[in-house]
Amino acid sequence: MLQQIQKALRESDFDAVLITSPQNRRYVTGFPSSAGVCLIDAKGGWLFTDFRYIEAAKKRIGDGFTVEQVHGSYANMVNEICMRDGIKTIAFEEKFMTCGDHAQWQPALKAEMKPMGTLISDLREVKAAEEVESCVAAQRIAERALAETLNDIHAGVTEKHIASLLTFRMLDYGGEAMSFEPIVVSGAKSSMPHGVPSEKIIEPGDFVTMDFGCTVNGYCSDMTRTVAVEYATEEMEKIYHIVLRAQQAGIAAAKPGVTGASVDRAAREVIAKEGFGPYFGHSFGHGIGLDIHELPLAAPSYDKPLAPGNIISAEPGIYLLGKFGVRIEDMLCITQDGCRNLTNAPKQLTICK
Repeated sequence: MLQQIQKALRESDFDAVLITSPQNRRYVTGFPSSAGVCLIDAKGGWLFTDFRYIEAAKKRIGDGFTVEQVHGSYANMVNEICMRDGIKTIAFEEKFMTCGDHAQWQPALKAEMKPMGTLISDLREVKAAEEVESCVAAQRIAERALAETLNDIHAGVTEKHIASLLTFRMLDYGGEAMSFEPIVVSGAKSSMPHGVPSEKIIEPGDFVTMDFGCTVNGYCSDMTRTVAVEYATEEMEKIYHIVLRAQQAGIAAAKPGVTGASVDRAAREVIAKEGFGPYFGHSFGHGIGLDIHELPLAAPSYDKPLAPGNIISAEPGIYLLGKFGVRIEDMLCITQDGCRNLTNAPKQLTICK
């Protein structure tokens, strides 16, 4: 990773890159920590961190990085490298660094700070094999948790109870953390795409939508399944299978060279032709990696072509206010000639008793 960033620096107007966000620090060093600063220039890479992490960081970080315990301030240590290596311009993470942090960093540095733009995010969009497999490992844990939890979904339990079971099982089966707080919504609440689990009791005839995932090596999984409790009405079955067909159409369209907008459109047209276009209000998918939402997108306005190594979600939905909603979500990895579905969980309409 160090060499890739140095190559990107050579093709940019920057002498060095300053990394302060936890996600990008982990991306470039492989080491997770809540504190630290990473600096990379043409001559090498440095991770400065405090006493809490220094021992573990020195054991785990290699690949050309120098690991040092912070003394004085992070800015002082960065300035030492700037003066020694003749660094005049430093790229900073304008999407992560707050105005307050920038106001402290710039006066303290001997070099000029300039917005990084897409220098690192472009690299992060294309996942290496080990990154993909970390997402797969997290996905398998989520699927195992779902398979167990389906046995616990029945009339009389609450949304929060199901959310807690998913959370416990993902952690118990090896997940490091949750990719995000699980979404479990039922009945009329399932029309809210990002509804919050509550004490609402699940009732016969409810749809239950569950959106959840966990992390392995920092990389996220993300999946959604919608199930019915005791029975599904004809309308419920109809909407479910429209959403499933829309997802299948989007998956079939996902391949290198195709824009995210085209993938979104393939799914959206299926829903629109059935008369439910206004009830699909979000995009078909988003990038997944160290962040649960990152680039690239499969969205109406995203005209950038997909590339091998991109991981995106495939999650169309229909949401009928006051009645119910349906969403089905898988994870896709774009390959050289199409896409690989990283999700193994079944998608037939499940009736929980």
